[in-house]
Amino acid sequence: MGGEQVESHQTVTVRRIVLSLLFILVASIGVRARAAVAVQATAAPVQPIPYSHKQHLALGLQCRTCHVNPDAGKLMTYPPTAFCMGCHQTIAADRPSIQKLAEFAASGKPVPWVRVYQVPDYVFWQHGSHLEAKVDCAECHGPVAERDVITLETNVVKMLGCVTCHDKRQAFTDCGACHAPRQNQIEASNVGRGLQPAPRGRA
Repeated sequence: MGGEQVESHQTVTVRRIVLSLLFILVASIGVRARAAVAVQATAAPVQPIPYSHKQHLALGLQCRTCHVNPDAGKLMTYPPTAFCMGCHQTIAADRPSIQKLAEFAASGKPVPWVRVYQVPDYVFWQHGSHLEAKVDCAECHGPVAERDVITLETNVVKMLGCVTCHDKRQAFTDCGACHAPRQNQIEASNVGRGLQPAPRGRA
């Protein structure tokens, strides 16, 4: 009789452990599933000049044609207005938006584009390392080649988005991979090599 009670108690304990593990597994799958779903696109910020990635990429331009990734690799830059005017001195030169572009070019001032994707200031993040890992632009920024207007339509600037992608690629997900002190060490190293630290919080 006593042996049956001990066995019954052990059975209940094992059952509770199995159910607990099953609950954790189901909850984890639910979190991953939510991460895989594209976030609802937010309203596009007002840009100083209308620009269609869809129209320009259809002409054969590549992302890296306009967006250069200089040292130390954090930000993708915008093209200088002189580069844009290389085509638009003659193409659509009578349009108000192109005339405004010409004014920026004549003044020597860059177009004050509004960034759409920005990570928090406390996150260490670089385009350079992701380009080296062969991460495609669309994985983080969505189908830009199909967009006339760019909006925030992925969760790439959220921790869940980062961790989900890192898990998929079996990349580091420990705290120090993206947060201090690692970011401070790398930026100090860049300064030591004569590179200016890039502003934080942008992607």
